Amino acid sequence: MELNEITRAQQEYDESQIQVLEGLEAVRKRPGMYISSTGPRGLHHLVYEIVDNAIDEALAGYCDRVDVEILPGDVIEVRDNGRGIPVGIEHKTGLPAVTVVYTVLHAGGKFGGGGYKVSGGLHGVGASVVNALSEYLEVEVQNGGRLYYQRFERGNVVTDLIDKGPTEGHGTTVRFKADPEIFKESTVYEYATLQTRLREQAFLNAGVHICLTDLRTEDGQSDSFCYHGGISSFVEYINKKKAVEVIHPDIIHFSGVAADNNSTAEIAMQYTDSYNELMLSFANNIHTVDGGTHEEGFKRALTRVMNDYARKYNILKENDKNLSGDDVREGLTVVISVKVKDAQFESQTKGKLGNTEIASLVNSLVGEKLSVYLEENPAVARAIFDKALAASRAREAARKARELVRRKSALENAALPGKLADCQSRNPDETEIYIVEGDSAGGSAKGGRDRKFQAILPLWGKMLNVEKARLDKVYGNEKLMPVVTALGCGIGEEFDLTKLRYGKIIIMADADVDGSHIRTLLLTFFYRFMKPLVEEGHVFLAQPPLYRITKGGKHHYAYSDQERDKLMDQFGSGYEIQRYKGLGEMDSEQLWETTMNPETRIMLQVEVEDAAAADEALTVLMGDKVEPRREFIEKNARYVQNLDI
Repeated sequence: MELNEITRAQQEYDESQIQVLEGLEAVRKRPGMYISSTGPRGLHHLVYEIVDNAIDEALAGYCDRVDVEILPGDVIEVRDNGRGIPVGIEHKTGLPAVTVVYTVLHAGGKFGGGGYKVSGGLHGVGASVVNALSEYLEVEVQNGGRLYYQRFERGNVVTDLIDKGPTEGHGTTVRFKADPEIFKESTVYEYATLQTRLREQAFLNAGVHICLTDLRTEDGQSDSFCYHGGISSFVEYINKKKAVEVIHPDIIHFSGVAADNNSTAEIAMQYTDSYNELMLSFANNIHTVDGGTHEEGFKRALTRVMNDYARKYNILKENDKNLSGDDVREGLTVVISVKVKDAQFESQTKGKLGNTEIASLVNSLVGEKLSVYLEENPAVARAIFDKALAASRAREAARKARELVRRKSALENAALPGKLADCQSRNPDETEIYIVEGDSAGGSAKGGRDRKFQAILPLWGKMLNVEKARLDKVYGNEKLMPVVTALGCGIGEEFDLTKLRYGKIIIMADADVDGSHIRTLLLTFFYRFMKPLVEEGHVFLAQPPLYRITKGGKHHYAYSDQERDKLMDQFGSGYEIQRYKGLGEMDSEQLWETTMNPETRIMLQVEVEDAAAADEALTVLMGDKVEPRREFIEKNARYVQNLDI
C-alpha cells in the first residue's frame, strides 16, 4: 500500500503524544451519550470504535490489514498491523500510555500531539468507552520488539501492563465482551451488520485488507474485503446490488487537496435510470448520516455546473427555467469522502460534519473537475442532461398537479379526507393516526379508538408503487393523496416536518401477504417522498395478534406461532383457538385491547440504520427487475418468520 503524504503522520509515535483532557466519568451511567443507545445499534457501535482506531493507523500510512473475529460467547477480537499503542509512561498520570488510552476519557494521540494528522476517532473516547461498557477487555500490543498485555473489567484495571517478552510483529489486538448489565436487550452480534460496515471501510481505504470471521459456529461465515478502486468500486458495487441500469458505463471520479494541505476531498458518481438519488458522505472514514458541509458544497456545485453547461450549449433555451438540485441529482449515486485534520462533528456519534472550509474545497473541486469532464465527454453529458430534463418536466407536471389538487380542495371546501376520523387533540406530541387497510377494519378501529388522541384513516385496495413513478404521478392518486392531506406536511421538495399533524403514524394491515404488500407500498412511499418521517422515528407498524385462545371465558392472544404453542401447552386441553385472517374479524373492543391500547399494544418503530441498504432493498423489491427480486427473496426467505400464505 502506498503511503499518502497528505495524511501521513510523523514517524514518531510515543507516550509524549498521548494527551489527557479529563477523567473517565459517568460512561456506565449514561452510555447513550457516547454510543447513541444500549440496544443493537450501540452494541455494534463498540466494534466500530475499535475498528476506527485501527483504520486511523491505515490513514496515517502504518497499517494495511485489520482482522475482526466474532468469538464464541459473542466476544469480539480486533487485530491490526499498525504501530501498536505506545506503552511508555505518560507524564501527567504516571501510567503506561496504553493504560491511559483505555481508562481515561478524552485521552489519545488525536489532540494535536502529532500521532495522527487525520483520524476518525477524533474525540479520543472510543477505546475508553468500549472498555467502560465491556464485561472485560484485553489488549495486546506489539511495540518495539516486545509483546505487552493488560486486562480490564468494566473499565477498571485488573492487571498491570505485563511485558510478555520479545516479538517480531507490530500492531494492536483488542478483545472484549459487551457487558450484559449495560446491553440488557442483547449482546449478540449480527454478522450482516458488521459485514456492511467493514465492507464500507474497505471501500473508503483503497488497498487495506479487512477480514471478518464468525467463529461462533463451525460453519460460520467469513469475508475478506479489499478494493483497490476505492470509492469508485463503492459506487459500482451499490449500483450493481440495486440492479439498476447505468446511464454511462464509467464512474466519474475526481479528488483534490486544499491549499493549506490540511484536507482532501474525493468524489465518485454515476447516473442510473432510477428516479431516486443516493448520496453517501464520509468524513475521516466516518459515515456522516446527517450530511454536513461536504454534501452542501457538492450539491451547490453540481447544480451550478450543470446549469452553466446547459446554458453554454443551448440545452436550456433563453426562456427555460434553470434545472433544480433535485433535477440534476435524479438517479445519481454518489460517494463523497473527505479527510480533515481538525474535523468538527456534531456529536460523538459523528452524524454531521461542520467544517466550513470543506464546503469551499468540495465546491471548487466539483466546479473545476466536473466542468472539464462534461466538456471532454459530450455523449455522457447529453445522456445526463436528457435524464435531468425529464426530471424537470416531471417536476413541472407535479407542480401543476399540486395546484390542481389545491384548487379542487378549495372548491370542495374539504381540507381533510372524507374517510378520516380525526382526533380531538391538536398536539402532535400526543396524537397518532392509524392508516388501516380496508373499510371493515377501519370501522372496528373507529369504534375502538380513544377519540382524544387517535385518528383513523381507512384505505382500500392496492396503492401506487412509487418506486416506479415520479412525484407527478403521486398528485391526484386516490390512494395516496388522502394520506398526504391527512398528515399535513406535504411531499417532496415541499415537505415540512413542522406541519405534521400526528406524532405517530401507525400502519395497521392484515397479517397476510396482501397486508405485507400494503405495508411495503406505504413504507416505500414514506421513504421516497417523506423520508424525514422515517428518519425522525414517526412511522410505526402495528402488530395485531395472529390467534385468540379462549379458556374458561377468558381470552388470551398470541402474536406468533411460538406464543400460540406456549399457551396451548400451558392450557393442555379445554380451550378454543381462533386464527385471525384479517383485522376485520376483530370487534372494536378486541382491536383496542390487542393493537391500539398504548398500555398493552406491541408496535415496531421503523428505523433506517443503513441508508444504502434500505435504498438497495426498496429498489430490488419494488423495482422493475424480476431476477434480482427473486434472488433477494431466495437469499432472505430463511429469516422470515410467521409467513402466512
